Amino acid sequence: MTTPLINQLVRAGTSVGANYCEADDAVSRKEFKNKIGTCKKEARESKHWLRMIVKANPSSIEEARKLWLEAKELHLIFAAIYRK
Repeated sequence: MTTPLINQLVRAGTSVGANYCEADDAVSRKEFKNKIGTCKKEARESKHWLRMIVKANPSSIEEARKLWLEAKELHLIFAAIYRK
């Protein structure tokens, strides 16, 4: 059953957006970097949950692959921002 995995994916995926909004409104460079770091972690976690969903339900591989690539792009973007 993939319901718990999907719930975890939804939490991680929506956390990326919420933390990005918080980073955008950060009052200091330190707060901005912290929130961007959280975005990076949550994007990476989203990739993990997508892999687990495919393991539990191999027929979801095509849809999951598209989402995984998007999460990967976001992770790379946030990693680059975090390093600056």
